[in-house]
Amino acid sequence: MLQVIRDKAQGWIAWAIVILISIPFALWGIQSYLGVGSEPVAATVNGTEITQRTLDNQFQRFRQQLREQLGAGYRPEMFDDTRVRKEVLNRLIRDELLQQTSNRMGLRAGSSMIQSTILSMPTFQKDGRYDQQTYERALRLQGISAAGFEDRVRRALVSEQLSQAVQVGSFITQEELDERQRLVKQKREFSYFVLPASDFKLTEELSDDEIRSYYEANESAFISPEKVKVEYILLDATTAGGTIDVNEEILRGYYENNEDEFGLPEQRQASHILILAAADAEQNAVDEAQAKIDALAERLSNGESFAELAKQNSQDPGSAATGGDLGLFGKGVMDPAFEAAVFALEEGEVSEPVRSSFGFHLIKLTGIKDGSVKPFDEARTQVEAAYRKFEGERLYFEMAEQLADLSYEDPGSLEPAASALELDIQQSDWITREQGSGVFAKPKVRTATYSDDVLKENNNSELIEIDGTSSLVLRVLDHQESSVKPLDEVKDQISETLQQQKAEQQTEAEAEKRLAEITAGSALSDVAGSYAVTGPLSVDRNDRQIPPGLSSALFRTAKPGAGGSTPGSAKLAGGDFAIYLLTGVTEGVVDAETNQQQLDSLRRMLARDHYEMVLNDLESRADVEILLNTESE
Repeated sequence: MLQVIRDKAQGWIAWAIVILISIPFALWGIQSYLGVGSEPVAATVNGTEITQRTLDNQFQRFRQQLREQLGAGYRPEMFDDTRVRKEVLNRLIRDELLQQTSNRMGLRAGSSMIQSTILSMPTFQKDGRYDQQTYERALRLQGISAAGFEDRVRRALVSEQLSQAVQVGSFITQEELDERQRLVKQKREFSYFVLPASDFKLTEELSDDEIRSYYEANESAFISPEKVKVEYILLDATTAGGTIDVNEEILRGYYENNEDEFGLPEQRQASHILILAAADAEQNAVDEAQAKIDALAERLSNGESFAELAKQNSQDPGSAATGGDLGLFGKGVMDPAFEAAVFALEEGEVSEPVRSSFGFHLIKLTGIKDGSVKPFDEARTQVEAAYRKFEGERLYFEMAEQLADLSYEDPGSLEPAASALELDIQQSDWITREQGSGVFAKPKVRTATYSDDVLKENNNSELIEIDGTSSLVLRVLDHQESSVKPLDEVKDQISETLQQQKAEQQTEAEAEKRLAEITAGSALSDVAGSYAVTGPLSVDRNDRQIPPGLSSALFRTAKPGAGGSTPGSAKLAGGDFAIYLLTGVTEGVVDAETNQQQLDSLRRMLARDHYEMVLNDLESRADVEILLNTESE
């Protein structure tokens, strides 16, 4: 067919066709440069767009932080993706409002401040000192460039200035502090007994009419959400790497070309003196930094101690205190200009002033640790794994393109694609629009699953990229519409709910009756009857020996008069009720020694409240439009 077209496509007709085809391609190219329709927008803040890509990236960062914080306790199903995405979008909106407000106020963060902040971050330190390799690894794991991270730090520093300004303006008087101490340290004396809801459960069966009436009045509580099961082909770099044939010759070749991966490369230990001068600094600032480093170089040549000069003059907060010592590091870790200077020095030698992206350095090489490489036979397993990973990442993109083409060419089945690429077809559990597990926890995978083309037309999905080295294609196997669960299925659940409600009502009625008897003058022990009385007790607000519901009610109860008492009741967990008698209140003693600590704590709390008020005010006056339907994302 292509040959026929080629043979026939001659003369002015062929050129006309070429021109007609070229026009949309040219316009498409222009459109991509102009950014027309390039990215969906999640929200706008006073005309500034927050893109869906930004929202997706921040959402993934938040999930990653949860994984790191919770460790083995992390479970994806614990978190509602829809609610989390809403919260992340709200944070992005507030962050943009803060940036706009800070810019209007003229707040700025200079390059020196940004660099100093990064150098002092514990996350990027190793053995108490800034470590470039740790910094670069952390950025790679986050999928962010150094420039992108520096911009993030700049935005955070600018926002922090506004926060600090609000905090400085927050204060609390000594009288307020003393009153708070008296209330916080207050103790209350009381006795109580508990009426268990289980003692008031009905013994007779509920009628079918009662159950049906509850069911009909609360149908929304028994809705089974729409759900689907899918089959899918999952492709990742590891799977692609597993399809590669290897032999000794290939592995030895990879080993010889990448020996540094299979042992320890040469490492060098150096100390430095840093005078900060950002790459984009004004020329007068650069000249001033140059003059300082030249003066220090002169002092070194006159015999002064490198370590002492570093302690007194270096502007690297991570190493100055230790005489500028940076520890051991290999190639590919430090700034290129800095690294080139280090690996050109002899042990004990001091460099001429070196300009890097951070500023000017004087560098002293203090040690060399020779590298070592494992023999091939010893490293063979490691070599094969590394080779498969390397080739797998390369092959992944080829296979992903084939998977996309094959699943599109035969949209009614995944079998041809799976067979051609020798990949397995897997099946999912039930997936709703809001929830799924594994790869289906990702909103964009569920969105594709419920798209009209996949769900209604029963076609294969397009290739869905999960991350940089994994993707999938899916098709729907089974689909169940949202529906109200039948009465027979939820009858026992309704019966249990009604029994509990009636028991709680009976318990509350009994509690009110007995409370009235105490108010009329009866003794607590007489009213308790067969229920055990606990107390008298003396508790403070943080006491854990009594139920939380009882503690809350107790400290809201009016103080009794001299020699008197105040009765009360409190609903507890499970529908139980506590009947109590408050007999005394002891005010907290004001402690001058802890006043300052509490004053600082209260100021911080007050500052947070004021800052939240500022944010709410900014949000109320801003033109914020949420364009993304987060309910279905």
